[in-house]
Order: sequence, then C-alpha cells, then structure tokens
Amino acid sequence: MNCPVSWRSRPGSFVSLMSLYESNYIRLGWLVPNLETAAATQISVVDGDCPLHLAIEERSRYTTTLRLTYVFEDETGALADPDLLIRVYRDARLAEVQACARWHRHALLESLRSQLARDLGDRWLRNVMLNKWLDYCVERGHHFPALATA
Repeated sequence: MNCPVSWRSRPGSFVSLMSLYESNYIRLGWLVPNLETAAATQISVVDGDCPLHLAIEERSRYTTTLRLTYVFEDETGALADPDLLIRVYRDARLAEVQACARWHRHALLESLRSQLARDLGDRWLRNVMLNKWLDYCVERGHHFPALATA
C-alpha cells in the first residue's frame, strides 16, 4: 500500500504532528477497518510474524481508546512489546499514541526507539513508531475484521 506522508517534510511542527496523526488514522483503518464494530479483544495471526493483540479499552461518542501489542514469552513470563495505548479521534480522523513502554526489551524495537529519540521529541517518537509499525503489520497481512452482524 502506498500512502504519502506529508509529516516528513517539516518534522516537529504542530502542523506536521497533526499530519502524522492523520497518517496513523489512515494506517490504523487498514488494520481495523471499523473500530465501532470491532470485537473488544482480538488476535491477528499470520505466517511469519508474531500474533498481534488488539484490545478496545474504551469507546465513546467521538473517540476509541485501544491497546495494540505483540506478546513475547520468555523465562520471566509474558512481555507486551511494543505496548501502545492509542486514542482514536473518529470525528477528526486522527490517531495518537497516548502511552507506550519507555524502554523496549525486544532488540529491534529498542534500536528504532533509540535512533528516533536522538532526532525527535517523545510525542513524535511514539507516533512515528506507530506509523512505521502499522505499515509493517499491514504488509505482513494482519487484519482485525468487524464483528459479524446477524
């Protein structure tokens, strides 16, 4: 999928941050086409990638808050990484990462976080991470369908 991203032209400005949120909303729509009817919890399983976990934490008239993560198993137990809490503003067509783990234990995710931290602020860091990860998840074939209607 090819979706132009205007936020790359002037990173750090308010306008480009809003463009990044819009880009996140579009990409999230590829993964979860209908947030209003998506099941509260779902797992997308595709060959060649980790299971992707979606949990709708809150739905209101204009917003949806969801958690998106991989869950890794190691000797200490289950580890959610990245563990992103995303607020979707459906009326404005924007999606923003509200919170995420500050340090990633998965080496590839930590290297991306470290590289971006040198160039971007925290809000940028979280949302660029989401933008790139959504592209990756969609390219791998992840998808969360709407609930079947009777």
